[in-house]
Amino acid sequence: MWGTMMTYQLTLGSILERAGTLFPQVEIVSGKPDGTRHRYTYADFHRRARALGEALQVSGMRRGERVATLMHNHSPHLEAFFGVPAAGGVLHTVNHRLHPNDIAYILNHAEDRFLFIDDGLLPLYEQIKDRVSCEQVVVVAHTRNGFSKRYTDYEALLARAGGHFTQVSLHENEAAIMCYTSGLAGSPKGIVYSHRALALHSLAISLPDSAGIAQRDVVMPVAPMHHANAWGLPIAATMTGCKQVFPGPLAEPDTVLDLFQEEQVTLSAGVPMVWMNLLERLRQDPTRWKLAPGARAIVSGAAPPPALLRDLDRAGLRLIQAWGLIESGPLATFANLKPELTTLPEEKQYEVRATQGVPLPFIEVRADGDGGSIPTDGATLGEAQLRGPWVASSYYNLPELRGKWTEDGWFRTGDVVTIDPNGYMKLADRAKDLIRSGDDWISSVDLENTLMGHPAVKEAAVIAVPHPKWQERPLAVVVLKAGERASEEALRAFLAGQFARWQLPDAIVFSSELPHTPTGKLLKKELRKQFRNWNWDEELTTH
Repeated sequence: MWGTMMTYQLTLGSILERAGTLFPQVEIVSGKPDGTRHRYTYADFHRRARALGEALQVSGMRRGERVATLMHNHSPHLEAFFGVPAAGGVLHTVNHRLHPNDIAYILNHAEDRFLFIDDGLLPLYEQIKDRVSCEQVVVVAHTRNGFSKRYTDYEALLARAGGHFTQVSLHENEAAIMCYTSGLAGSPKGIVYSHRALALHSLAISLPDSAGIAQRDVVMPVAPMHHANAWGLPIAATMTGCKQVFPGPLAEPDTVLDLFQEEQVTLSAGVPMVWMNLLERLRQDPTRWKLAPGARAIVSGAAPPPALLRDLDRAGLRLIQAWGLIESGPLATFANLKPELTTLPEEKQYEVRATQGVPLPFIEVRADGDGGSIPTDGATLGEAQLRGPWVASSYYNLPELRGKWTEDGWFRTGDVVTIDPNGYMKLADRAKDLIRSGDDWISSVDLENTLMGHPAVKEAAVIAVPHPKWQERPLAVVVLKAGERASEEALRAFLAGQFARWQLPDAIVFSSELPHTPTGKLLKKELRKQFRNWNWDEELTTH
């Protein structure tokens, strides 16, 4: 027996029309390269996104063809998020911070026919233009400087539209947006998000027990739009009709602080480094931060230390830990407190909030150990595996990587986790980042988070370094806060209060900075390369 409900396709085009119809006077703000801000309304956005879709159709774009973007977070990028898919194309957001060789590979592998690019990024394209086959390059001009006549001006492209745009009748499982991984483990790999996946993801992250996105919110994604759709915030905010604020190309701490204060932002998103930098700036000048009541931010990309959550709470910004991957659309879990956990002691509450949280509705998580699913005891380690309506079932045009999925259809994340009796998942490490010391495992994440709880430490990384006796031993690389001091002995003593002697790093190295990926994640691969020939002092090595 079938239900009697209508068959209605969940598409980005429906969200676009809803925004233009119901929220025409709501504002969208974008930072510009000169530090000023561009402002317009959802009515303007709706008209221009439809014009973009019509102009692409007039220019010959066919259903399913890819349209790449090399752009910052701003309103023309938002127009592309909706105008391209509504016209039947597939938006392909490209990370402009990748190496030019990776960008060329990605553009070619996706077979992008059109490329939209900010004028400030044209020098990057000039490096690869002879190696890619984009038929038409469209430049979004933010300055008054001219550019080659070989390229099309974005405003001139929109002018090709005659105001007669008709959305393509799409199936919700057709492709809407593509995004590639950073290529840290082999070549970059493409994920193709369907309209249905993006719509359901938007609904899920808007729920009260996830990000709680409401029309009264002012949403500012610091997470780049080229990386997993800025974690879905621009789409969800458009769906709910929020005022949106985009930092533009100047997403520095001072700019973000100004936007928080002057635009009264209530919801943002970014990797831990974003919030660490803001907290450091706040310490230097506490008068800079005057937040809207109830301001909150999603943090993901790495496990935040509980100390960061605590310090930002005191500053008036509540961090909400979320977890996911490009392959999971991207957000799969949120770490809000269940009502029964709000009676826990404060420190225990911070420990729960620093976990990766519980799965969103319709997302299933299991942790697989050597003998199958692990017990939910909060201690046993296993690899997190996912399935759900916005989890990828394959990589784009890479059938040889089918092994990333289990035979029964779960995606292997490569993250090693525990799951406690309340269903909260805690990241222990990436599989490659666990430290094998003799017969025992050491979590680098736990050591890092504890080190970052020291008042003098800004950031810390712990890596496994080969050892002649114990196979591997932990080495910590620490960045101190400006003007602070701490000795190796003091930091080891600080750790000794929470870790067994054999779990402590055998060496602590101080550095002015740590390497990060283009999306702000800690780049341990470079640290392992840097310290691969580390000469251990046998007398200091413990176990």
